[in-house]
Amino acid sequence: MNKIKFLLFNSALGLALSQGVAAQDTAAPGGITSPVGQAPVEAPPEQPEVQAIADIGGVLTPRGRLVLEPSLQYSHSGVNRLTFRGVEILSTLLIGVFSAEEAERDVWTAALTGRLGVTDRLEMELKVPYVYRDDTVRATVPTVGDDSFDIDRDLSGNGLGDIEVTARYQLNRGQNGWPFFVGNLRYKSVTGDGPFDISRDADGIEQELATGSGFHAIEPSITALFPSDPAVFFANLGYLYNMSDDVDTRLTDELRIGEVDPGDAVRLSFGMAYAINPRASFTLGFKNDFIGKTETEYFDDDARVTQSSRTLNVGSLLLGWSYQLNQDVSVNLGLELGVTDDAPNTVLTLRIPFGSNVF
Repeated sequence: MNKIKFLLFNSALGLALSQGVAAQDTAAPGGITSPVGQAPVEAPPEQPEVQAIADIGGVLTPRGRLVLEPSLQYSHSGVNRLTFRGVEILSTLLIGVFSAEEAERDVWTAALTGRLGVTDRLEMELKVPYVYRDDTVRATVPTVGDDSFDIDRDLSGNGLGDIEVTARYQLNRGQNGWPFFVGNLRYKSVTGDGPFDISRDADGIEQELATGSGFHAIEPSITALFPSDPAVFFANLGYLYNMSDDVDTRLTDELRIGEVDPGDAVRLSFGMAYAINPRASFTLGFKNDFIGKTETEYFDDDARVTQSSRTLNVGSLLLGWSYQLNQDVSVNLGLELGVTDDAPNTVLTLRIPFGSNVF
């Protein structure tokens, strides 16, 4: 059941039992006094569930249970920016140049995820995504003098994305008032077409869109879950390590790309899941990715130059809803709203996990 489970005792009775209070059984023959109150053996708290938001990590799939989860995600990013480069003499007098940029990016990702409870504490996950992208870019770029040129591109692309493999291990049982701690290790492959795998024209301008990052990545993280009926508080802290690679590809006749080191990222998320009733729950949270600079080595007319990008701050508000159709099937809807300039405007994810016991 997709409800937030937590073991509760009657406070008065629990206090009496914990103090070992004994009572007389008046019906006992011979007036023999027998204890009827005894401190119970403390049962481990039942595991909470956080289903409404993906990629947070939670208490593991039970041993022998297989969950197949088809999902569909839609992401939209939009930029409408007017930039002035020059000197402002008065509020109505500007000396310089303007550059205008308008970009719209829509990404659809259909994925099939499988999770298997290997043991009571170990879970393995495999995710296979298929990506469709559509980008529209219109920009006015100033050049030397009073000239400028316009960029007007509308590209789309689709294909297999980057397959991911994740292992999760529950570190403790959440006893004595401690939260549940789960260690996660995720590996992202390069099965999708990366930015240096796609075709480009003679000027190095891309003619299609990438469906993958093009770089192997490993992400260790730890998740904490703290039940407080009828809610569960959760937090996740991780580090995304993107492996550098010697791309060694030529964009134009004069420009060749050498080694590329994508920026690593520190990832933080936290929030609360709340049980509305035994079937429905609501989740509210926040996540923030701090992405470091990407360093690119390129050769221009035999001159070796290393260029660094700017850092990125990707922050989003998380909303989630979950409804348990039956013991084996639930419907989960997640919404991310970007709150920083680098974050996508909207990310909407629908997941329908199906569970069954295989051993």
